[in-house]
Amino acid sequence: MLHAAQSDIPQTARAAVITGYGQPLSIRTDYPVAQPESLQPNQCLVRLEYTGVCSSDLNMKEGGFGADPTELPRVGGHEGVGRVVAIGGNTTSNVKIGDRVGVKWIATSCLRCNFCLQGAESSCPETNAHIHGKTVHGAFADYVVAYSDYVTPIPEGLSSAEAAPILCAGVTVYKAIKSSGATVGQWILISGAGGGLGHLGVQYASAMGLRVIAVDTGDDKRDFCLSLGAEAFVDFRKSEDVPAEVKRVTSDGLGVTAAVVAAGDPRAYEQALWCLRPTGTLVCAGLPPGASTLSFVIPYLIVFVHRSSPSFTRNRQDVIEALDLAARGKVKTRLEIRDFGEVNRALEDLRSGKVTGRIVLKIS
Repeated sequence: MLHAAQSDIPQTARAAVITGYGQPLSIRTDYPVAQPESLQPNQCLVRLEYTGVCSSDLNMKEGGFGADPTELPRVGGHEGVGRVVAIGGNTTSNVKIGDRVGVKWIATSCLRCNFCLQGAESSCPETNAHIHGKTVHGAFADYVVAYSDYVTPIPEGLSSAEAAPILCAGVTVYKAIKSSGATVGQWILISGAGGGLGHLGVQYASAMGLRVIAVDTGDDKRDFCLSLGAEAFVDFRKSEDVPAEVKRVTSDGLGVTAAVVAAGDPRAYEQALWCLRPTGTLVCAGLPPGASTLSFVIPYLIVFVHRSSPSFTRNRQDVIEALDLAARGKVKTRLEIRDFGEVNRALEDLRSGKVTGRIVLKIS
């Protein structure tokens, strides 16, 4: 049995489409909309209200993440929030028409393999074939096909615009902090703390009872990070020795228990490594461009660093937790809302470093 909303679903609508790598997105007004009868079991059609703009969208537009030109044209975007308007026949999930849901980077996984069963859904072999904005059409559109067992319910009390960045930036840095193993009262370093991921990381870490040292540059970023709950700020451009300054801040001078790198620069990783105390944890969240490499002294890594962890191993439960903290007012995204038609300018502003916080596009 097929379930569809009472309102008519148009045959075509707007979409911002990647038609060639390194080119501006093509904003179409006649892009085909999937009709209810075409939906497969456990698929649903979501009419989007807002969608976030992420540096990963810029990377995708430029042909990153192992992009394949045979996958083009492809609708970009992966931080969408909207309402379910149709559900495929024989769907077994609990999603209902009218539900407000989030559409994320991962469209779906098999939910059966060893990785999925351990909560590492992003490592599922099927995941890479189901990435919104890369291998399946994404959220830069009026309508998107999603998977009903993988969309995330948006909690009451959190606006759709505020929820959108949590679906990627928020959960990425939340999982990074959660994975670090740092506990209440311990010091954690957030590198790139004034950026889109970092400013959320400062708030998540503070809400989890951690003591935050923010690393970024500029007086505006300093004031911003301190206002979000950071106890100290280190300006990497003004400081002669960032690791030494970080260690002076910590109570015993040994360094931080964990360092979360939310900056897209390999130098931030190298600095953060030297800020760790013995048995510390380095968590990778920021994505440097291209084939960036990391240089480090191997004996130091063996003796001092307990582990290095990626933040990409987030799962559906992590998103629910990250949204819950935002809905309870513990975390608030600094965002700028722009019209959907400004998607290309938003991506260029990201490229040139003009964005503080996150850009969210209003779709409907």
